[in-house]
Amino acid sequence: MESLFKQSLLLLLTLNSLIYFAFSEIFFEERFNVGWSSKWVLSDWKRSEGKAGTFKHTAGKWAADPDDKGIQTYKDAKHYAISAKIPGFSNKNRTLVVQYSIKFEQDIECGGGYMKLLSGYVNQKKFGGDTPYSLMFGPDICGTQTKKLHVILSYQGQNYPIKKDLDCETDKLTHFYTFILRPDATYSVLVDNRERESGSMYTDWDILPPRKIKDVHAKKPADWDDREYIEDPNDVKPEGYDSIPAEIPDPKAKKPVDWDEEEDGIWRPKKVPNPAYKGPWKRKRIKNPNYKGKWKVPWIDNPEFEDDPYLYVLKPIKYVGIEVWQVKAGSVFDNILICDDPQYAKEVVKEIWANNREAEKEAFEEAEKIRRAREEEKAEGDREEGEGRKRDRDRGYRDRRHHRRHDPEDYLYDYQVRTLSLSLSA
Repeated sequence: MESLFKQSLLLLLTLNSLIYFAFSEIFFEERFNVGWSSKWVLSDWKRSEGKAGTFKHTAGKWAADPDDKGIQTYKDAKHYAISAKIPGFSNKNRTLVVQYSIKFEQDIECGGGYMKLLSGYVNQKKFGGDTPYSLMFGPDICGTQTKKLHVILSYQGQNYPIKKDLDCETDKLTHFYTFILRPDATYSVLVDNRERESGSMYTDWDILPPRKIKDVHAKKPADWDDREYIEDPNDVKPEGYDSIPAEIPDPKAKKPVDWDEEEDGIWRPKKVPNPAYKGPWKRKRIKNPNYKGKWKVPWIDNPEFEDDPYLYVLKPIKYVGIEVWQVKAGSVFDNILICDDPQYAKEVVKEIWANNREAEKEAFEEAEKIRRAREEEKAEGDREEGEGRKRDRDRGYRDRRHHRRHDPEDYLYDYQVRTLSLSLSA
């Protein structure tokens, strides 16, 4: 009976989820299964200069499921640009969710791993770094200093980066990046389903002038008392307080036995700090009954601020693209999702990442074990080769010495050197 109840409850929850997701809309979802290449166009940007890279369809060197493939940047020190056309949509009056996964398999020295949403017409064969975009989102790594997570929004033809410093992941495992933009202009950034940052477009981008500004003409009122503590006016100095000396003769001191006052003068004990002396008298401090707090410059409405209720609305999205430069190739892009339902996006991460991360870690550790073994084997081979070359050099040196000892001219030369040395010493 209990088992039947659990099954019924599970079925009810599943049906509720299906009903909930039925009202959400998925604008684009790409897991790079069979037929993916028919939707994506590889750009020729930089190809004539020999600087264009390409993409491989692969799960990478280590994966929880080798059949779960993405697209991986290929050939080092190149520009990589690829895009897909999607049914045009607007995020007006609806939440926008952009999500994808990326795995930096390479020791990435300097390179991007972000994605772009594009509006208007785009010649996909010429899609590149100068193509206008509406949103750029994702990690960018360069050296040890730059490990940032970009969130750049376009407004009236100008790009605005987020003002906050957001860090990205830098290991060699798969991570999911999610950006959520709501109709109230609030946003959230999630990494692996955990909120990394949140806020508002009004405050975290310099798109519009601020709503409020400090009143630069304001002055602290003359009667503003910002002293939190004051001296107690009722506190009275004890009688005789000022007559207490700071030092007193050491009560433990004793006149030396051999002290002669006629010769040494009058003996006086050395001075020591007086424990009864409390220093200069000061009134006690008490809370100021008239304290109004620290005065702060007041905020006023900014006369230059003009609200835009559609600040959050991007130009209608028609393409999604990957356009990055990398010194070392090897990044695997996968699981691209553009929808209006944050909960569905979370479920996707649970389905793919949360269920597979341990298996991927094990695959990575095994790959690392093999890599280290190969490196050790190569180092051992290089060491043996170096020792062999040294033995060959030593053998050649001994052979030359042996040859000189049996050469008559060498005997004559040695005799002349010894004779000259004896004559000089004499």
